[in-house]
Amino acid sequence: MKPIELGERLGRWSSGRGPLPVLLAARLRRLIDEGELPPGEPLPPDRGLASALAVGRSTVVTAYDLLNQEGRIIRRQGSGTRVAGPAQGGPRQTTSEPMFLHLLEPPDGVIPLACAAPPAPPPELAQAYARILPALAGADGDIGYHPAGHPALRRAIADRYAQHGIRTGPERILVTTGAQQALSLLARALLAPGDRVLVEGPTYPGALEAFREQAAVPCALPVGLTSLGPAARAALAYVIPTFHNPTGSVLSPLARRTLVRDAAEAGIPLIDDEVLSDLVFPGAEVPPPLAAYHDGVISVGSLSKTVWGGLRVGWVRAPEPLIARLARLLAVHDLGGNIPGQLAAALLLPALDELTAGQARQRQARHDALRAELGRHLPSWDVPAVPGGQTLWVRLPRGDGTSFAQTAMRHGVAVLPGTGLDVSGQSESHLRLHFLLASDELSEAVRRLAAAWDAYHPPRIRTAPSTAVSV
Repeated sequence: MKPIELGERLGRWSSGRGPLPVLLAARLRRLIDEGELPPGEPLPPDRGLASALAVGRSTVVTAYDLLNQEGRIIRRQGSGTRVAGPAQGGPRQTTSEPMFLHLLEPPDGVIPLACAAPPAPPPELAQAYARILPALAGADGDIGYHPAGHPALRRAIADRYAQHGIRTGPERILVTTGAQQALSLLARALLAPGDRVLVEGPTYPGALEAFREQAAVPCALPVGLTSLGPAARAALAYVIPTFHNPTGSVLSPLARRTLVRDAAEAGIPLIDDEVLSDLVFPGAEVPPPLAAYHDGVISVGSLSKTVWGGLRVGWVRAPEPLIARLARLLAVHDLGGNIPGQLAAALLLPALDELTAGQARQRQARHDALRAELGRHLPSWDVPAVPGGQTLWVRLPRGDGTSFAQTAMRHGVAVLPGTGLDVSGQSESHLRLHFLLASDELSEAVRRLAAAWDAYHPPRIRTAPSTAVSV
């Protein structure tokens, strides 16, 4: 592509707040993600694009480097710069596409260990839908548009926080289409281009994508951090303190108290991702959510992991002014979520503890089964146990997770490499595997992984990182 042509496509990329390289990378990222710059498309040389945009060459070099680190473009000495993907009929350089293909066009016979979500809705969900039918049939005077969420569900979510000792009224609840929309709305409301966001390394990749969509810069802190310390110069902090995704770790009460105190003293909005917090194994105990330590904490929750991903009900608990702002943002794009689903969720929430407790033994049994199979067939892999959640954080003894994920896909297993989950670059040797499948499927998955490991040859040149959005 010629520099002038790309310059025209970029449009007014420099309008906004933040460093020019970050703004340029944000605009290029959007063109790539929306398909205007397709996989394999050659991009102009640094000097040519800089001249077309009337900026310094370092602006283009830095923007390209940011996108290269994310895996959205590929830069090779002597071969130029291209959008990541099939180039001249060659294979993709990342593993993001196989996982998306499994979600959108599932390959025959591939066992999905990358996407962690309940494999089927529980019977309680169908029962809840049956119970709401009379209310729907008798609805009158309700046009069905509730941008902040149906009042019955907002009350049910608020009551659940109150039952756990966290005073909450419905006015402090915003219902969203899953937790991913909640994170995207928060990023839109709280971030500007170039803002720093404190995240754990590794972390949930969907959150990274939401922050990068606003041209913010995620900065990694260690999982299990006990203090923000000098890193607290940031616009936002995002943590998963309970059954951390992907490591499964749980932050101690003292560390929670310190983290909340540091964020409040620094004036940094703090997001507590509670999506996995109800998935505790029998006998394990977890500390209260961060909102129990400070009322200003922003909580994000969802029923996608506890009930079913297809329910698409999530929420934000936050101070009322922020909820009002988020509701205005949501109304611009969505006049309201699916009301039947929200009414069913309102019936499920009061019995959610009973529902998750009934599933807990099965989840632990599958966790134990997967670890046992991995220990038997792949004893060199490091597979720590977790006290709850859905995933294991596996460390490979050699090679990297990205290139091994490609080998595993060829052997019929989809796994999530750690590189795309960690902005610090410290998780290249890791994989995230979920344990939600039936025991016979987990056994077959491990058999295939063992065959893939026998056939695996680490590349001499490090594989480009994955930027896949997983759930």
